Amino acid sequence: MQIISKRWSGMIISQLLQGPQRFCNIESSFPISGRILSERLKDLEQEGIVKREVFPETPVRIEYSLTEKGIAIEPIIREIEKWSEQWISIDDES
Repeated sequence: MQIISKRWSGMIISQLLQGPQRFCNIESSFPISGRILSERLKDLEQEGIVKREVFPETPVRIEYSLTEKGIAIEPIIREIEKWSEQWISIDDES
C-alpha cells in the first residue's frame, strides 16, 4: 500500500494500463521531473508492479509495462479516477 500511496505512483500505473510505454512517453504525460519518474519506476519495479524491458537495438530501447500484479490494481485505479472526477474540481487543487 505504501508504494501506491506515493505521489505519482497511481498516475504512472494508470498510464501503463494503456499498454507498454517508453520513459519519454510517460514523462510527457505528467508534470513530473525525470528524476522522480525514474525513482517511482524503480520502486514499482522492485515491488513487482512494473516490468522494465530492454531491447538490444541501436539506440537501446527501454519499455515499461505492468506485470500481472500491476494489472490487478486496475479496478482500484479506475474507482479512484471515478471518485476524483465526481468530487475533486480544478479549483480544489490550488
